[in-house]
Amino acid sequence: MERDSVAERDQAVGYPHHDGVRIALRALRAAPFYAMAFEQQASTIEARGDHVVRFNLGEPDFGAPVAVREAMRTVMDGRPTSYTPALGRHALREAIATFYLERHGVRVDPARIAVTSGASSALLLAVASIVDPGSEVIMADPSYPCNRQLVESFGGRVVSVETTVATRFQLDRALVDRAWTTDTRAVMIASPSNPTGTSIDYGELTAICSDVRARGAWRLVDEIYLDLADPDENGRPARSVLAVDPDAIVINSFSKYFGMTGWRLGWCVVPEDLVPAMERLAMNYFLCASSPAQQAALACFTPETLAECEDRRAEFVARRAIVLAELARIGLPVSVEPDGAFYVYVDVSGTGLGAWEFCERALREAHVAITPGKDFATCTAETHVRLSYATSRDELFEGLARLETFVAALGDKTASAP
Repeated sequence: MERDSVAERDQAVGYPHHDGVRIALRALRAAPFYAMAFEQQASTIEARGDHVVRFNLGEPDFGAPVAVREAMRTVMDGRPTSYTPALGRHALREAIATFYLERHGVRVDPARIAVTSGASSALLLAVASIVDPGSEVIMADPSYPCNRQLVESFGGRVVSVETTVATRFQLDRALVDRAWTTDTRAVMIASPSNPTGTSIDYGELTAICSDVRARGAWRLVDEIYLDLADPDENGRPARSVLAVDPDAIVINSFSKYFGMTGWRLGWCVVPEDLVPAMERLAMNYFLCASSPAQQAALACFTPETLAECEDRRAEFVARRAIVLAELARIGLPVSVEPDGAFYVYVDVSGTGLGAWEFCERALREAHVAITPGKDFATCTAETHVRLSYATSRDELFEGLARLETFVAALGDKTASAP
């Protein structure tokens, strides 16, 4: 009787069920990741025998470095692949710490590094560690969509702050100050950013972190694309936030700079006081990251592999130049040129189409997959799209030629309209 009455009450307020059993609201409220939705449509088109150029996913086409692939073959020779400690193999945590010292000039205690099942798991653990129901987390609009979903899953509230060309689609000190409330628990920054490929000014990052730390809130910085950022004027690698804020929570990944998408291996650097909480959560959520992947990833930090990855970063810079030049010729403006990652945030408002319709038609008519701004933003959701140049040069030229034909046809139709 009680079960029936609960079901009846739920039905009265519109609470969804499956076969009489309640579905959690967090699952029902989670927005889809539209980049993957367009990927499914692209796969359907290719199943019919038509080639689709994929500018929609941030997946480097190189694959894992040579030494890492060889290391994985060795690890998978039949030997036992037992669980690792919840925060990862000590040898890998030490290798990551050495990477920070040698590349970024930052000393990090390996004990503060947690190896995770991809950067997504690092973000999940970080958010679970610092967000309570009612906590507010400030982040830029546009930003990576899963960050919003994670905060809301733990009862937090995302304070999405409109950014503009003037701030390179990044937060600045004034924007954070205006968004601040007594419920602010953290500020989340991604540099370089997905979807814009732009980095935050380092002086602005320093000022934000100083202010937020003084106010007693967390600084959560996504540096997944940091090592794909342009070097400074002296040729030095882009600087980590850890150089100015050692107690920031930093997220990183083996997927982008090391090209290991699909290996599901990432890491985070956390303050010493947060390590026990992070370890308890990791034990309960994942137990540990993939043991063979961790073992093979040690090969990421050899001089030969790092040189290979630097060659790849240079190739992305060359691809960026191709994309920017071709988009300008086509008449699709990029309001802020990226300085890292492998994305451009393209303004399609001049085509007469909203971003969603532009992406749908480009996929259907030109067989080019692009991601609409709706995935990342509210304010630019219908004016911008994200184009990833993580694919080969041949695919870039082919896809851009198709886009040129598509956009030209849109202009012809507009000109001939009565």
